[in-house]
Amino acid sequence: MIGMCSVLAITNTVENSLGMSAAVIAVLLLSNIVISTIRKFIPSKIRIPIFIVVIATFVTMVQMFMNAYAQSLYQSLGIFIPLIVVNCLILARAESFASKNGVFLSAMDGLAMGLGYTVAVVALGAVREILGSGSFLGMNLFGENFQAAAVFVSPAGAFILLGILIGIFNVTIKSKATN
Repeated sequence: MIGMCSVLAITNTVENSLGMSAAVIAVLLLSNIVISTIRKFIPSKIRIPIFIVVIATFVTMVQMFMNAYAQSLYQSLGIFIPLIVVNCLILARAESFASKNGVFLSAMDGLAMGLGYTVAVVALGAVREILGSGSFLGMNLFGENFQAAAVFVSPAGAFILLGILIGIFNVTIKSKATN
């Protein structure tokens, strides 16, 4: 759940969710690799600012790549791309894992955390798109007479739906633990 708040506004479609997920995976993977590589050379008193500079560098590179090669996605995600820098997930993985482990394990951690983030964000985006606009990946699912619940494509709807999904997840985990 850490790091999801900054993307709740843009997960109103699966396409946006996949785009943000790709950006987060790239930043997690690359920043974990670099931080793991330089971890023994960073003085402990300035490690967090160094981590933020590394993360910000990769976010800027991803943003420039999107602007050059995925213009419509870049415009859809807008200001939320730079907010990846302050995403708690990325800094937490840099601090708790990449700064203490080798390059390969840090790369695998970045990839695994990014894929977990992707599953959560895409699930949220899919449900929001289906309920909020009656479509999936831009394809109309229910016909012209479908009355979409527009609240689900708003940021407030994202918080409501996230709470519902967390509740369903917790009930499912609890029921599996008791069986």
